[in-house]
Amino acid sequence: MIRVEFHKIDEVADNLLKYAVVPTWYNNKWVWVRHQDRQTWEIPAGHREPNEDILKTAERELIEETGATKFQIQPIAVYSVTIDNETTYGILCYALVKEFNGELLFEICERKTFDYLPEQLTYPDIQPHLMDYVENYLVEN
Repeated sequence: MIRVEFHKIDEVADNLLKYAVVPTWYNNKWVWVRHQDRQTWEIPAGHREPNEDILKTAERELIEETGATKFQIQPIAVYSVTIDNETTYGILCYALVKEFNGELLFEICERKTFDYLPEQLTYPDIQPHLMDYVENYLVEN
């Protein structure tokens, strides 16, 4: 069983944050990416490097996975995913992109915009919860 929960940013110790997930808005649509080894869609995201500030992780992953060059990024919350009593934590951010350079780096082979949640998700038990949280946050703020 998978459980996704959300926490205030200051409720979880920084050293526990291992991932940065960045739902990305561009031209009134959500940006999704596809890893070269998969046929499914993902939110731009990635692992934190040693000694890297978690917000720098979010920015780096956004640039690497989408080719964004002009953007605003903001932290929204900390999320946790519990699978079989093992919990991992990450930062959930929101990015508003104004411009892409067109270049995708590393393992991402495709970037596409959607005005809905794609059907084929890499993490279907997690990604919808993250997107719902960000969309609700944006409506309320």
